[in-house]
Amino acid sequence: MTEIGSLNLEGMEILVLGLGMSGRSAAHFCAERGARVIAADERSADVLFDAPESEIARELGPQVELVCGQPFPDPSRFDLVVPSPGIPPSRYAKAASRVWGDIELAGRALAIPVIAVTGTNGKSTTVRLIEAMLNAAGRRAEAAGNVGTPALSLPGKPLDIAVLEVSSFQLETIESFAPQVAVILNITPDHLDRHGDLAGYSAAKRRILENQGPGDVAVLDFDNALVRGFAEHARGEVIPFSRQSPPSLSNHPRAAWIDAGVATFADGHTLERVPLASGSGLSAHDRDNVLAALTAAWAAGVAPLSASQALSNFQALPHRCEVVPAPGPVRWINDSKATNPGAAQRAIEGCEAPVLWIAGGRGKGLSFAPLAEVAQGRVKIALLIGESTDTLAEVLEGRVPWESCGDLDAAVGRAASLADPGDIVLLAPACASFDQFKSFEHRGECFRTAVGRLTEESPA
Repeated sequence: MTEIGSLNLEGMEILVLGLGMSGRSAAHFCAERGARVIAADERSADVLFDAPESEIARELGPQVELVCGQPFPDPSRFDLVVPSPGIPPSRYAKAASRVWGDIELAGRALAIPVIAVTGTNGKSTTVRLIEAMLNAAGRRAEAAGNVGTPALSLPGKPLDIAVLEVSSFQLETIESFAPQVAVILNITPDHLDRHGDLAGYSAAKRRILENQGPGDVAVLDFDNALVRGFAEHARGEVIPFSRQSPPSLSNHPRAAWIDAGVATFADGHTLERVPLASGSGLSAHDRDNVLAALTAAWAAGVAPLSASQALSNFQALPHRCEVVPAPGPVRWINDSKATNPGAAQRAIEGCEAPVLWIAGGRGKGLSFAPLAEVAQGRVKIALLIGESTDTLAEVLEGRVPWESCGDLDAAVGRAASLADPGDIVLLAPACASFDQFKSFEHRGECFRTAVGRLTEESPA
């Protein structure tokens, strides 16, 4: 197990690559600890910040030299390179003498235990659930990382435990990062343009386990074959969880599963049962995330029943199966965060009424074929938008009715004209947003706005 709270950057020459949220936090963090920092981004400052470069330089402080709108400096000149997650290793790995991402830095700086969560879908919701559960049990916990708040904002705060969402990109740049509890959710194809293939993507996710020791815990989704296979790589205790049946307990004295809507936690011959009555902000398929979060809290020493008290007030994250307020008998659901086919599949499966499905955007080179199987019989019509319209239409043809709508506003209007009372209109694009939007958040906000216009236009 890595010693927690061990980090000395005094006098180091550090190159920070990329000046998004995590890059700026890394530059500020390293400079505060006595490093001489060059923070570089090949985009110009006005594109990055909508503010003068001098204003950003003042924000980062005098120990940070800001270099924008130019090629990256030579990484070999520096003691340490801190790349932002979006910068591929091909830009620095061969030349850099040492590479630590923001998660590695945070792991070294935090003097408290860490729960880290990775997986393809459900990470953000699970991290927020764990945070809420720990706080409900009296633990001072805060979530950060890929969830939106930089991980490097946590060191020095009065906390008992840190909860980090970590992506495959962030796990590429760890060296000794060893969370006391590592949670791996489902793994389905994603980011293959970065990792090459599913094996490369899976290997990046598995790195969350590589530095754990005998006193640490791996909480693994045993319903996912890839994740189940990670158990043989774990160096600490493995706690499997399953939504379908009790995992094999032969090698795992502790395990968790769902039986008839009740979460069961087995510790040897002792069983604790927790009813999973959904909170007001949780959808049916959030049971996956709830079980993972309860198991993680349990692994961190919190009784499942105590942790479950957080569920009654928990609200779903924006753009993740978020119900958009609208009058009338049709439900509008914003799952703009479903940026890959696996996430869209979960969203469709979680709908308990006929679905008018808005899908499409910029594809990631992933197969949509499994979506056609899931949509058949559940989806009344698919309303397709963006660059992937033709590819989606090809796999849906003959199985699911579809129409090409072009853009989101047109799809929302068409859905309003076709929906019957009791139907669900679901935005679950299965694609990235960058063909027509700035981000998945922007796409979700546009969906909310379009639904709001329907309300304004409806007769009183």
